[in-house]
Amino acid sequence: MPFKIIRNDITKVHADAIVNAANQTLLGGGGVDEAIHWAAGSGLLDECRSLGGCKTGQAKITKGYKLPARYVIHTVGPVWQGGNSNEEKLLADCYRNSLALAKEYELDSIAFPLISSGAFGYPKDQALKTAVSVIGDFLLEHEMTVYLVVYDKASFQLSEKLFSSIMEFIDDNYIKRHYFNRESSRLQDFVVSERISEPDDPELFSAKSYTQTVKRERKLEDLLDQMDETFSQRLLRLIDERDMTDAQTYKRANVDRRLFSKIRNDIHYKPSKTTAVAFAIALKLNLDETKDLLMSAGYALSHSSKFDIIIEFFIREGNYNIFEINEALFVFDQKLLGV
Repeated sequence: MPFKIIRNDITKVHADAIVNAANQTLLGGGGVDEAIHWAAGSGLLDECRSLGGCKTGQAKITKGYKLPARYVIHTVGPVWQGGNSNEEKLLADCYRNSLALAKEYELDSIAFPLISSGAFGYPKDQALKTAVSVIGDFLLEHEMTVYLVVYDKASFQLSEKLFSSIMEFIDDNYIKRHYFNRESSRLQDFVVSERISEPDDPELFSAKSYTQTVKRERKLEDLLDQMDETFSQRLLRLIDERDMTDAQTYKRANVDRRLFSKIRNDIHYKPSKTTAVAFAIALKLNLDETKDLLMSAGYALSHSSKFDIIIEFFIREGNYNIFEINEALFVFDQKLLGV
């Protein structure tokens, strides 16, 4: 653990293994394949000649030679043929078999490119969805640091539907928040015990109606009873209330086991905001519960922050898949959760 999306040249990544999106001959090609062979030197090609090629969806391992990585795991992704030729399963097999080899060799870290999304023509948003799904499932069961390496933003795309939904949510909340701030400065972000119910018709929106539609969801005494809890105390209480294990919690939060141990053993531990939000996502807290957990660490959610609005979007949608949330945060140039 955890899963990290990074922008880099995969030949420069310091991981136990990097994955080469190869062709079936394993003798070099274009794109990532060519770059890896060039950076590794002639020894890589010599070893690849002895492997007898590789079938689509399968994976084979070699030394890393001149690369920073100790090993190269070669896998052959499917060529996109419209989506009706078993491409999704074959692409998922590339990730599964590469991860299985990394586990067999007891590696601590592995770096993937977005397989098949270049010359093989696989739609980038669908390639990303498969990669994140398989890697996420693997990390819920195993301890390993996995990198998804993106060379440039053009090679990394969310689905158009999700991207548009997030953009609309951001635009709506920025507009309303800014308008509200101009009209009234009396309501502050620290009022975390309240949820704002806004008019269905945006044309009816005003500072006056905004203040009139505030609805309290919890009693003040309930919040006061929990004011003395530190972040660590509140987190551990919530884990117990949800009958989750420590391992389930830190894996779902995309947090390293050693970091979780520090939080458990230090009652006054001060997490980063991204770590605090990651645990809220892991525990599937609603918006008010998330605000309370953040408040115990000294943070708040604000409509003046794009990061905060994206987090609110996913919580309101009931989507607590931290890997999918990190996809969106990466696309919008925000810090990732847990890492």
